[in-house]
Amino acid sequence: MRLSSRLGRLDRRLFAMVAGARLHGLERFVPTLSRVADNSLLWAGVAGGLAVSGRRPLRRAATRGLLAVSLASPLVNLVGKQAFGRSRPSLDGFPSGRRIKVPVSASFPSGHSASAAAFATAVAMEAPLAVAAPVAVLAAAVCFSRVYTGVHYPGDVLVGAGIGVATGLITRRLWPEAVTGAPRVVTAPPMPDHDLDGQGVVAVINSSAGGDPATAETVRASLPEAEVVETAGRDVAGLMGEAAARARVLAVAGGDVTVGRGARAALEHRRPLLIIPSGTSDHFAGALGLRDSQDAMTAYRSGGMVAVDVGEVAGRVFLNNAGLGAYPELVGRRESIERRVGKWPALLWALDRVLRTAEPEEVVIDGVPRRVWALFVGNCRYDSRGAAPRLRRRLEDGLLDIRLLTATSRLPRLRAFSSVLLGGLGLSRHYQQWQADTLRVSSPSGSVRLACDGETFTARGDVEFTKRPRALLVVRPAG
Repeated sequence: MRLSSRLGRLDRRLFAMVAGARLHGLERFVPTLSRVADNSLLWAGVAGGLAVSGRRPLRRAATRGLLAVSLASPLVNLVGKQAFGRSRPSLDGFPSGRRIKVPVSASFPSGHSASAAAFATAVAMEAPLAVAAPVAVLAAAVCFSRVYTGVHYPGDVLVGAGIGVATGLITRRLWPEAVTGAPRVVTAPPMPDHDLDGQGVVAVINSSAGGDPATAETVRASLPEAEVVETAGRDVAGLMGEAAARARVLAVAGGDVTVGRGARAALEHRRPLLIIPSGTSDHFAGALGLRDSQDAMTAYRSGGMVAVDVGEVAGRVFLNNAGLGAYPELVGRRESIERRVGKWPALLWALDRVLRTAEPEEVVIDGVPRRVWALFVGNCRYDSRGAAPRLRRRLEDGLLDIRLLTATSRLPRLRAFSSVLLGGLGLSRHYQQWQADTLRVSSPSGSVRLACDGETFTARGDVEFTKRPRALLVVRPAG
């Protein structure tokens, strides 16, 4: 007897067993649960509840869960069902009180089960056990309900759930998991002349960075002896230098661009840097485990400091990454309208324009001529693959993380940009990745358009990306 025939008979026997089961007290609940899960409305509701919790891991769980469902549902409904076309179970003799409206689509595999398993798998990757376990139980109940209400065979549900688990895991390639715990750093001696009231601290608050407008008041309340300087449209880089010259500790509040300018001033004057997250992009603060201004104040009161690496190119320092190619063009277009329409609308507009007009850039990298879509140079090694990674587990390894996406006639613009955004899938022939302590780049045109931590500029002549290992002291909670 063929294996498929034996599996089919087993599937029908299991369905008959479930059909004959009686779950006293749940005869109404299970069909209702199955209906609520139609069109993934149940998972949209759960995701909404996680998103409004205010906790970052739960917001990430909600986003990853919906991403997984958006992959699993079309894969099952538009591909799997069309390919197999299995008929729904016969409902002869099936209890009428448990029946729901039978879908007209094919039975194999189960779309509800795929969405449920995808959502639960994705949530388990981000949320604590106290949240992930109930979501998993709910997903299992939805899977069971599809058999208990007579719309699927058990095999339909098992295969659908397997597809859901697989798509949940695939989201790791599309969107890396959050780093648990802060990256590794080298502990430095405690702050000299540490004053809990902030004497000797000069805090430069960039109120135009798009962050919390109450940051200045938070600093004044937490560090009453600190000097607070608000930029109010003035030259931020100049204020940073002046503040660092008279400070024992330079504090900066703003996004990554502001923090980068503060890092340059702190290096020039050999001052520790206190980073206060208060911008639309706070990637380096997040890498240190600082989520908001209160975290920064706690870090200062602890007196702890660590030494981190700094990258440098064309006289600019970068704490996260630098690069050339499509990224500077994208950043430049976004910045041109960001103040008028906001960051995310500006980013979408800029992405649309770059997709329409971008061309590969002719450069020479370490003596080798290249046509490139994008060059990414990270300060320390990033964990995730792809031309635009975000996760680091060390901030002091002495390395530049280099990712190169080259251009050929076989890698058109849309596919190249899609691959960058989706984490480097399918780039084995056109994507290269390596680590080094220096990287030299030149252009036949004599100038190179660069971006450092979200700030764009043009460098003349040859440029060299280098490292300054453990050069910057930053404040971070002791231990």
